[in-house]
Amino acid sequence: MTSGVERLFDELGHFKRFQACVYFAAIFQAISCGIHYLASVFLSETPTFLCDAPPNITDVLYKNHSATSLEGIWAHYRPGDGPVVVRTALGDQWELSPCFKALRLDAIHFQYEFFGNRTVASCAGFVYDHSEVQQSIVTEWDLVCEREWLAKLTQPTFMLGVLVGALIFGDIADRIGRRPILIATSLCQFTFGIMVAFTGKFYLFVAMRFLLAMVSSGYLVVVFVYVTEFTGIKVRTWTSMHVHAAFAVGVMVVALVGYLVRVWWIYQIILTLSTSPFLLYCWKFPETPFYLMAKGRYKETQELLDKIATFNGLPPTLKVSELIEECDGALLTDNKQEDGTVVEVDKKLSILDMFGSLKMAGRSFTCWAIWFIGSLGYYVFSLGSVNLGGNQYINLFLAGAVEVPSYLIGCYAMDRVGRKKTCAPALVLSGAACMLSIMVPQDSEVLAIVLSMTGKFAIAIAFGLVYLYTCELYPTIIRSLAVGSGSMMCRVGSVLAPFCVYLADVWIYLPQLIVGILAFIIGILTMFLPETLGQPLTSTLEGAEALGSKPSKEKAAVNGVEISKA
Repeated sequence: MTSGVERLFDELGHFKRFQACVYFAAIFQAISCGIHYLASVFLSETPTFLCDAPPNITDVLYKNHSATSLEGIWAHYRPGDGPVVVRTALGDQWELSPCFKALRLDAIHFQYEFFGNRTVASCAGFVYDHSEVQQSIVTEWDLVCEREWLAKLTQPTFMLGVLVGALIFGDIADRIGRRPILIATSLCQFTFGIMVAFTGKFYLFVAMRFLLAMVSSGYLVVVFVYVTEFTGIKVRTWTSMHVHAAFAVGVMVVALVGYLVRVWWIYQIILTLSTSPFLLYCWKFPETPFYLMAKGRYKETQELLDKIATFNGLPPTLKVSELIEECDGALLTDNKQEDGTVVEVDKKLSILDMFGSLKMAGRSFTCWAIWFIGSLGYYVFSLGSVNLGGNQYINLFLAGAVEVPSYLIGCYAMDRVGRKKTCAPALVLSGAACMLSIMVPQDSEVLAIVLSMTGKFAIAIAFGLVYLYTCELYPTIIRSLAVGSGSMMCRVGSVLAPFCVYLADVWIYLPQLIVGILAFIIGILTMFLPETLGQPLTSTLEGAEALGSKPSKEKAAVNGVEISKA
């Protein structure tokens, strides 16, 4: 039987009715995080376009194809493979390219080839192919040519907001609790999600998306800690990993809604409303017993324990004093004032406590590296999926769907061979898939998709595992901060991922080379981390540092909660 706060799961159940209701209610909102993280794939989609055409067009030529309007030529047009030639009712002939147009001088015959002089003019506007994309932010604000960089910054600026939110909300959750953050971020997700659709101006759109990213990140960081602290060791692997499955469902929802709705602001509203029922019950969430105990709020802890027992059909016999007496039976008395009220204990901790010793510093740096490569690889594979060829909506759907079996297999391996022996090979496999894709001929579309999905499958295992692994490697008092700071490094990777994808313009295989080398090296470093399989959650920095070492018989029995006096 486990000791300390972990003992409550042996007494009240590791995953009975109460924990199941809290768990599924909490991860439902995680679907919205997957939705908003990948929504920009179609929000900022750039359709085929040309420089604005002159009025009264009567004839259109492109290579060997002719039509009476531009709509009849879009199916044949290939950007960069020659201009589209149009003739007006007045007889003028224009050559239309994506970012400029040219008036043919003294043109007599209307034919594609022309060897005379031209007058080049800049574009006053643009004309778009609306057969696939009716309206995106690109067509809304003409984010093409010299303004193309604004469209490309949409995803990085969102991920920058995710980075900021991960660090801020992780720290706040350790100070004021998990429950207030879950409720606040959920409300803000809905509010900012709707506001994004009605911004009207690009820079306001970016600002709203930045705020949406912050609160989405805040929810995702805290919900992992929340479900970890509400479920026992026997099911913690599965419950933690399947928060990612909810995220993957969000990715699939993006692909489905993107296929059905081709107007960006309607698409944004539908995505936001898809998880709105969560707002009806999120205020019922309780605070976690681990947090209440760590803060010395014993009366609230006892009420929660009684509530869990009653809901699970068990007698409410478990007492708070039984959970802490193994750590220090006198602490409950020492933290009472003369009138019997409990003094709330709140020792201020910071990110520096993650580097308090050489051992913890090495652990923290390795964890951060896993977070970084997990995110970088995840988003390089995800963002690149729409460029693999074929139907982009199916490709993105598959990129989300392939994650579900990866988490099932990852859970099975984590509970049998351990956390680090699952994470390290997954990173190495992802790196190998990247390196093999370099050797694939560009015309082997099916093989390229298979290797891409293999890499996404493997990186998803490592990316999904690192949340739980980080929770188990750090104590209660800095657990949210550890996950938050790790998620911050993860978002550094996600901010860089779009730019990494753009490096394909330098060399088509450069993104795979970068991800492959980093994944292999970090996979090797992961083998030096301690194993946490079957270990109870620690509550003190000393207990966390002792992970991986063989404790004495006297210390082995103590894994309770350390309550430090203010």
